[in-house]
Order: sequence, then structure tokens, then C-alpha cells
Amino acid sequence: RIIIFKKKGTMVLYFTSRCGNYMIYMGRDKYENEDLIKYGHPEDVWFHVDDLSSAHVYLRQKKGEKLEDINDDLLLDCSSLVKANSIAGCKKTSVYVVYTRWKNLKKTKDMVEGQVSFHRPKNVRRIETEKNKPTVNELNRTKREEFPDLYQQQQERERESIEEKKLVRKEQIVEDRAKEKQRKMRVLDAKKEDEQRKLDIQETVERTRRMNMESDDDSSVSSEGSDDGLLGF
Repeated sequence: RIIIFKKKGTMVLYFTSRCGNYMIYMGRDKYENEDLIKYGHPEDVWFHVDDLSSAHVYLRQKKGEKLEDINDDLLLDCSSLVKANSIAGCKKTSVYVVYTRWKNLKKTKDMVEGQVSFHRPKNVRRIETEKNKPTVNELNRTKREEFPDLYQQQQERERESIEEKKLVRKEQIVEDRAKEKQRKMRVLDAKKEDEQRKLDIQETVERTRRMNMESDDDSSVSSEGSDDGLLGF
């Protein structure tokens, strides 16, 4: 009898932020970190102890959020967790932690497992983090081990992203058409106003011309009356 064991997916450790609104996750070792580097999501933010070996900790933000939207408590959660999971860093009173968007991580063939660089180093942020056991203990109470299909999850997220972009594009087309319609209406209104202004000018000119003619006629009649009087005298 031959027993075939199906290989499990990458083991991922999941945590819930102390505020309860965000998912934080990390790999167990450098080999599993490779899969996390490869199969991240656009909303993911990567944390690592600067210049020391440590776990790769990820924060999954909400769609549309930026790095600036990470509040101090959430930064404390992630930086404390990554410090606690650094063999050298956990022994220090404080360390520096770097963090950046997952999409800013750069992986080349010559790098060893778990090693990364950055596409844009200027987009990497750095904070000092002190030992914080209460925070780490609170996070550890939410810890759970899972073996997700990271590739499948990434594919699903990419499909969502494509649909979201299509929706944004459709909304943009509708908005552009509405703006173009408003522009044409403004042009048409301006043309009507210009035509009305020309008509008003023509009417004013015509009215002035008639008034001048009537004035000339009155002057002529008055002059003729005066001449008749002189002849009679």
C-alpha cells in the first residue's frame, strides 16, 4: 500500500491587531518568508528589524489606505511583534524597524532566502522600537496557525483589482461624459447669449435710427411752419 502525503501550503502565523480591525501575519522561517514575499497583496505593509535578522511581519491595510494612515497603536503592534521575533533584536532594549509597501520589495536571483532590497529606498520608513512585552503578549493571544494557498489568494485579489479598475474606468467614463455634456451646454448657452446680445444691439441700433428719423421729420415740419409764417407776413 502506497500512501501519498499531499504537501501542505506555507504555514502562516496570523494575529489580530489590538484594535481588532486589522490582520497581521508572518512566516515561521526564512523559507516561508520567501512565499510571503512572492505572494503579497497590494494592501500589505512589510516590517523588518533594520540591519538584523528577524521575522517578516506584514500588516494588511484596508483598500485605499496609505502608509500615513497607519496610526501609532498599529505601528506599535507591528514593530513590537517583529522585534520580539528577532533572535538578536529581542535581546536589545530597543531596535530600529523599517517598513514599506509590499510592492516596494525587490527580490533578485542572487539573493538568499528571506533577503530583499527595495525598488525605491526613499519610500522605506524607519522607527525606533523598544521592548514591549504587554503588547506582544496581547497579540500572541490572538495567534493562529494556518496553511493558506497564498498563490490562490493572490490570484483572487488580482482578479478583484482588475474588476475594481474596470469599475473605476467605467465611473471615469461616465464622469467624463457628464463633464463633456456640461461643457457643450455651457458653449451652447454662451452662443445663445452672444446671439441674444447681437439681437439686442441690432434692436437698439434700429430703435435709435427710428428715433433719429422721427426727430428729423419733426424738425422738418417745424421749419416748414416757420417759413409759411414769414411768407404770410
